[in-house]
This record gives sequence, C-alpha cells and structure tokens, in this order.
Amino acid sequence: MNEARQRLVEEAQRTIAAGSKSFRFASQIFDLKTRERSWLLYAWCRACDDITDGQTLGHDAKPPENPAERIAFLRETTDLALAGAATGLVPFDSLAVVAAETRIPADLPHDHLAGFTRDAAGWTPTSEQDLLSYCYQVAGAVGVMMGHVMGVDPADRDTLDRASDLGIAFQLANIARDLADDARVGRTYIPSEWGLDPARRDDRMAIAQRLASLAETYRRSSKVGAARLPFRSRWAVLSAAGIYGEVASRAVALGPRAWEGRISISKAEKFALVIEAFGEALMPAAKVSRAGLWTRDAA
Repeated sequence: MNEARQRLVEEAQRTIAAGSKSFRFASQIFDLKTRERSWLLYAWCRACDDITDGQTLGHDAKPPENPAERIAFLRETTDLALAGAATGLVPFDSLAVVAAETRIPADLPHDHLAGFTRDAAGWTPTSEQDLLSYCYQVAGAVGVMMGHVMGVDPADRDTLDRASDLGIAFQLANIARDLADDARVGRTYIPSEWGLDPARRDDRMAIAQRLASLAETYRRSSKVGAARLPFRSRWAVLSAAGIYGEVASRAVALGPRAWEGRISISKAEKFALVIEAFGEALMPAAKVSRAGLWTRDAA
C-alpha cells in the first residue's frame, strides 16, 4: 500500500470511529480490503452530511447561512475527485481512491448529493414515495456504492437494488430515532399525506410505528441480496442490518421515552446482534419479492 493511501485510510478510520460507532462495529467483520474501502467511502459521505448541515461528525447541526454555496462546493469537489484529480481534502481524496479501485459509477455519488441538495433547500416530503426517494438518495445510494465496494457485479441489478433497500431501511430507522431532534429545528421527513405531525408528542408513536414497519419491509428484502455476498461481507451486512433494525424497534418499544435522549445500542448488545447475524449468515435467505418496493428508476 502506498503511503498516501495509507494516510487516507488512517484518517478515514478515525472519522468513522467518531462519526458512526455502529457502522464501524459492523465494518470490522469485512476482509481488510473491503473494510478499508468502506471507511474511505464513509469519510466522503460523512463530510457531505457535515458540510450540508453545518455540523461536526453528525453532531451540533446549525443551519448554515450559505447552503447553496456549500452544495456547489460539494458537487465541484466531488466531480474533481471522480475525475481522479487530487483535491488536498481527505474525504474527497478518499472518494477518488475508492471510486477508482471499485469503479463506482459517477451517477451514484451524484444521487447521494441530490439528497443533500434537498436538505439545503428545506425540502419536506408530500408522499411516501417522496420519503423513499429521499431515503434512497441519502442512504440507499450509499448501499449501492457499498455493493460495488463488496464486489457485486455492476450488471447484477437485483442485488444492487437489495443493497439500496438496506440503505433505505437504515435511513427510515434514523428518521424514527431523530423525530424529536428534527422537530426542534423545524425539519420533518414525514410525508404530509400521513396526516401526522412529529412536533406533536401524541403523533410520534404512530409515526415511529409506521417508519419501523416500512424499514422492516426493506430490511427483509435486503437480506436476499446479502445472501449472495462473500461470507464475511454477508455477515457484516447482516450485523449492520440487525443493529439498525434494533434502533427502529427500540424507538417503538420505548414509547415517549425514546425521544428523551438519543437511542443507542450498547457494545454488549451489538456483540449479541453480531453473533445472531453470524448464525443468520450460515442459513439461506428467505425468498422475498421486491414487488411494490421503491426502485432507483423512480429517483
């Protein structure tokens, strides 16, 4: 490994250790090459989120005064990275490395940035389809990029769509977890057609239940794709699915207490979920159709 790449990997590792303990926990299961590439991709995704929301490693978000300029910067610098140009910025140089090594198509990073463009514009969903398209952009597209990182054939559309399904499930769980925090800053990802207001305490349980049910539908679908991966990647993906699934379930189980503090999964609980995922990875996946699920063609 050349020294420049090694430095990027080390910095990306520090970023994921601080920014996403759950994903870092599951990523330890990957083989070394896949693990490093997943960290490099995460570094870019984390930077995009932080720059858009004016936050640091996912915390202390403050609405920035220049959202359009921030999005323009992300697009321009991402395009430089995808063209193979050195940017001098660790997250974007990390993207350049992983995109070159895994041949991630440029449309996937662009899909991801489209979600942040929505955030910068103060967008809110009208329909459930709007919500799902947003979840694809900010998380499903990352799932597809992770499919490339794990060596999925670019022509294997169904497996990549299943990877998108897992990202969508993750984001739905995140939205359920953050209902109160988002409401406090005037942000909502709840479709207006649901007729529920996350700023109202009485509505939050109904919203959390609906989000958790939707997340579980997409999570079940994702396991079909996971079963096609090499064993260590399959185990890692199923571990992540279990951890994020627990977040959504806990938001429902805790009731109003779920939003009194940030929902977290302890190391011991994560370890138990990883052991459970190991057993699941040894078994054939249930046959689950994608009929009726949101697909990338609708983005």
